[in-house]
Amino acid sequence: MDYYHRAGSRPIAYGLGNKGAGLMKRELALPFHRLDWPRKSRVERFFLEHALLISDFMVALEMACRNRPGIRLFTEDDLQLRDDSVAGRNPFRWRVNIPGASKCGVIPDRVFGLESPDGSRTWFLLEADRGTMPVTRRRLEKSSFRRKLLAYQATWAQNLHLTHFGWERFRVLTITTEADRLATMQAACRALKRGQGLFLFAVTGALREQPDAFMLRWQTWRGSEATLLG
Repeated sequence: MDYYHRAGSRPIAYGLGNKGAGLMKRELALPFHRLDWPRKSRVERFFLEHALLISDFMVALEMACRNRPGIRLFTEDDLQLRDDSVAGRNPFRWRVNIPGASKCGVIPDRVFGLESPDGSRTWFLLEADRGTMPVTRRRLEKSSFRRKLLAYQATWAQNLHLTHFGWERFRVLTITTEADRLATMQAACRALKRGQGLFLFAVTGALREQPDAFMLRWQTWRGSEATLLG
């Protein structure tokens, strides 16, 4: 993913086309019905970096679950939707009312759940941040990370996670590029009036240094550490 290749073999990222997706769905019963192939087929550097960051984390998470037989991983396609109104092509896209602003759309980069040995489940919404938008803006109508925080806070405050998806609880995970940006995100989270405990933050470097997703130390809004399992 370097702009200028220096030496050695070039890293290769392979994309799956419509025919390949159809074959895997037919032969392996893999659920590809929620992917937007025309949009995602336009490969650009930003998209690749973003997609690979998400994939790296999800692969690490699945490997961690394989090493812990008592923990079960659920993905979007394992979820039985409670609200038929969101059971469209992409049910994990919804709108919320933010006080003092118009409705805001919410589209997590990935949705997954973890089931503990006692049968309890926690659902997670993943945000892969590449530092392309400001953390805060004066006007909520424009995109910013603070706007995302408010949208997830409103999702929780309005019980949309329960009415739409049947979740008792959820958390929002944000993986970002630099420690300085993470600190700015934490400050924006601290400024929320409520719901700060929904959010956990990590930098991409920590994910590379700790490949076990369950051992990865996430940062809370207070600066304390937490893991996905507690």
